[in-house]
Amino acid sequence: MTENYDKMTVAELKVLLKESGLPVSGKKSELIARLSDAGEAPVEEAVAEEAVAEETVAEETVAEEDDNWDDEEDWDDEVSEQHVAKQKPVLDDATKAALVLRAAQKKATPSFRRTEWYRYKRLSRSGWRAPHGMDNKQRKNLKYRSSLVRVGHGKVSAAHGLHPSGFREVMVQNAGDLEAIDPETEAARVGGTVGGRKCETIYSRADELGIRVLNRRRDV
Repeated sequence: MTENYDKMTVAELKVLLKESGLPVSGKKSELIARLSDAGEAPVEEAVAEEAVAEETVAEETVAEEDDNWDDEEDWDDEVSEQHVAKQKPVLDDATKAALVLRAAQKKATPSFRRTEWYRYKRLSRSGWRAPHGMDNKQRKNLKYRSSLVRVGHGKVSAAHGLHPSGFREVMVQNAGDLEAIDPETEAARVGGTVGGRKCETIYSRADELGIRVLNRRRDV
């Protein structure tokens, strides 16, 4: 029994002592002697038995859940009720090619940051501003400065103003604004100041008309 205690760490020995209500102070040899005198068995076997018991309980729980599962019931019903199918736009081949080209160009476009955006937090949160000043290093395009907005970074004009999905966005403030939207080429974007109750009305009317809402809230 002492050989088993010798293989255990001090932390494991202290755990045994705490379980037996014995003092945990002293060197490892003193802890082993204290356990030997108390006649306590190492916890390796107890831990193994507990692990087996936990596995058995877990297997029984899984089996119960499998038994309670109804195969005839669709488990995705709740999700499907909340999720609305995303309508696809009707695009010609030229527009599709323009969208693909724009997406490829966007990957190669650098991120434009204003002068000294790294120095002040308020500047890092703001958008692009053209650098000014005779000695401005970003305006001079010196090394280790962020990229400048140039004409060469422009995207495909045929895809200008289109959502990545291919729809043209139309701002909507109420359900009546949906009547003027073409569901094949246009999608609705609800204004940020629209309340939750009015959003519900807009969403339900958009579903009836088959109009896609680009910024649909999940909590409504």
